[in-house]
Amino acid sequence: MSLPPGPVMVDIEGLELTEEDCELLRHPMVGGLIFFARNYRDRQQLIELVNSIRAVRPEILLAVDQEGGRVQRFRDDFTRIPSMQALSAVASNEQLQDVGWLLAAELLAVGVDFSFAPVLDADDSHSRVIGDRSFCPDPAQLTALARPFIQGMREAGMATTGKHFPGHGHVLEDSHVELPEDKRSLDQVLATDALPFIDCIGTQELTAVMPAHIRFINIDSQPVGFSRYWLQDVLRRQLGFNGVIFSDDLSMEGAGAAGGYGDRIRAALEAGCDMGVVCNNRVGAFEALAALDTFVPKPESTHRLSAMGGRPVIGSWVELEKSARWHRTREWLASIMR
Repeated sequence: MSLPPGPVMVDIEGLELTEEDCELLRHPMVGGLIFFARNYRDRQQLIELVNSIRAVRPEILLAVDQEGGRVQRFRDDFTRIPSMQALSAVASNEQLQDVGWLLAAELLAVGVDFSFAPVLDADDSHSRVIGDRSFCPDPAQLTALARPFIQGMREAGMATTGKHFPGHGHVLEDSHVELPEDKRSLDQVLATDALPFIDCIGTQELTAVMPAHIRFINIDSQPVGFSRYWLQDVLRRQLGFNGVIFSDDLSMEGAGAAGGYGDRIRAALEAGCDMGVVCNNRVGAFEALAALDTFVPKPESTHRLSAMGGRPVIGSWVELEKSARWHRTREWLASIMR
């Protein structure tokens, strides 16, 4: 029997499913799976892996970080995409839209629902984790670059996820290894780093948002992803965002402020996340799921998450290879990456 998407996104160990992977995927609180480079050898292997996952959980949401540049999990047999900062320095709006379309179309053609993209953090390589993943250093100009890319993704049939709300580019520290702190006021943040999020939320171009593991010490005592104030008062009420809120990876050191894995998943969901991401720690994933034994997903979260499923306009790689747009965009990308 098909289950509604649960509130936890997990990962798997390798190139094919193990018995333990299948046990994990069958848990009713699991609703998503994120792929990493270790899960990819070539395109055919990925298609077979996707099919085997859907045989266990047909309704599961399949995701990947396929931004381009240094964050591109699937490389061989996929089009190599430059970092967003390198791309935006040379691309026209039409080319940005074509690249967003290509990135999304390739993933959808192999059965992956969405990439956690675009990065809406403004950064000039100040941050250890963002850097050239950002479209540009100026948040006031960033939306104009991200918008055609978003339009291309949506045109291909893919949901979009803006990250990392309200902006990670201002802090030096990498939240994978420590919890960054930002001393600015809410007005300062909303007038600068949050502008791309505000713009794209206002025009309903984002299906989802991923908050940052950052503590804004003069705004709230909790990191953004665990903060009812940030997620419910600011993001939901003040900015009017009605889409999905994903936690950033709860295995990151920046999430450690919430306690153990059970505490982290409960804190994220209670703060307002619709789905918590727990990856690269299998013991932690089982701990998080055990902590949700009596949890009942909210109907509104289930409804929101259903919007993340892929709706491919081009349904297979064979069809994609017949597309003049795909060939044209691949050739242009190859020319700028020589």
